[in-house]
Amino acid sequence: MTERKRLGFFTRLLEEASPADRYRFATEQILTAEREGFDTAWVAQHHFRAAEGGLPSPLILLANVAARTRTIRLGTGIITLPLENALRVAEDAAVLDLISGGRLELGVGSGGTPSSFTAFGLDSIRRGELLDAHLQVLRSAFAGKPFDGDDTLYPAAPTLAGRIWQATFSIEGGRRAGLTGDGLMLSRTQPRPKDNPSAALDEVQNPIIDAYLAALPEGVAPRILGSRSLFVADSHSEALQLAEKGLRRVRDHFIATGHTVPGDSVEELATAFDTHAGSPDAVIASLAADTSLRRVTDVVFQVHSVDPGHERTLRSIELTAQKVAPALGWGRSIQHSPKLVA
Repeated sequence: MTERKRLGFFTRLLEEASPADRYRFATEQILTAEREGFDTAWVAQHHFRAAEGGLPSPLILLANVAARTRTIRLGTGIITLPLENALRVAEDAAVLDLISGGRLELGVGSGGTPSSFTAFGLDSIRRGELLDAHLQVLRSAFAGKPFDGDDTLYPAAPTLAGRIWQATFSIEGGRRAGLTGDGLMLSRTQPRPKDNPSAALDEVQNPIIDAYLAALPEGVAPRILGSRSLFVADSHSEALQLAEKGLRRVRDHFIATGHTVPGDSVEELATAFDTHAGSPDAVIASLAADTSLRRVTDVVFQVHSVDPGHERTLRSIELTAQKVAPALGWGRSIQHSPKLVA
């Protein structure tokens, strides 16, 4: 794939701040991303645990962002669809897509926190089964098919079916997304196979892309999103200094849960946790070595797990757009700042 890649920003809302400030920061970061020419912005849904992410209702936050932006596309990365009433997701998505001028990208996944399923009265073992069933409801709703009782989705959203994305860690998940013509979402982190625990991220993700492309129906254009952890600072030493706290926090969590972490220096931890942190030149070099990013249609960056704070995140967004993306051929979508809605 040699066509221009869409450039995206992604936040899990992990700043050490109150919920209100987290939502304000996320909004300001997306406004900055739009001003700098990013094509897409994505927010993640997480229930209950502030340390994992502070946003249970992503479509509500994106509705607020939609009112203050003009061009940037707004995505969910992801909605944990098994925990939702799929018809209500379809209705809310249709309303948001309408008021945003058709800018919604609807990313969904099965989720992975068992306690969240318990709280919702569900068994996490059923998450794959529930995801498939709820995806079918979404597709039927967007296609305008009648439900029991003969009602149909209002407002109608016939194009949203072509903007569903599925997140997966597995080759089989890539194949399923391809068979349905959905977009494929690849994470910034990826479980390594037991027989190759030191495998590079692209080494694990390229087979998922292969399976997706092989299953894609003829005539359907591929949509492949590659999310990566990226923190850019004006100097390399500054970036590593700011990255150290977050990377060591992740290391401590891995060790506490019984995993082995290779190395202990900041550089070694960045490699272990698939994090690109440094000066623009340093991250350009490390991103260029990622072969799976050469195959994606959408490259999406988040500062997690560095989590350097709001102001440093804003600067990282600017440097990514102004220096990193152009050097890698991921051109900016606009050259001038759009007029924002007050």
